[in-house]
Amino acid sequence: MQPHIKSAGIRDVTFGDNVTVVEPVNLYECAIGDGSFVGPFVEIQSGAVVGKRCRIQSHAFICSLVRIGDDCFVSHCAMFINDTFAEGGPARGDRSLWRGTSSGNHVAIGTNATIMPVTIADHVVVGAGAVVTHD
Repeated sequence: MQPHIKSAGIRDVTFGDNVTVVEPVNLYECAIGDGSFVGPFVEIQSGAVVGKRCRIQSHAFICSLVRIGDDCFVSHCAMFINDTFAEGGPARGDRSLWRGTSSGNHVAIGTNATIMPVTIADHVVVGAGAVVTHD
């Protein structure tokens, strides 16, 4: 039996001016603002928006429903989560159970931070290894 293979890569992305992307990446149906940098092994999913002059370091995961402001830094292995397991387990494709995250401007997110669906104000530093569960 043959496996169902899906390709990683760059598909249907709205790029601003002077964006740098280091492959391999998985970017699809998202938007990345002017002057931003995306490092290798990053995934940015459909509907996510990265602002201007942001730096997304390697191995970061930015899921659907995430909006990152301008002049932000997302460090290595930072993870954004949109499924809160609201009904005791994974949403299993029921996107109505997903929640979004909004980050203000000039936000820095440390290595291995996990960001649950929250609102992050301007000029916030999220420490390395943090688990953010509240606004």
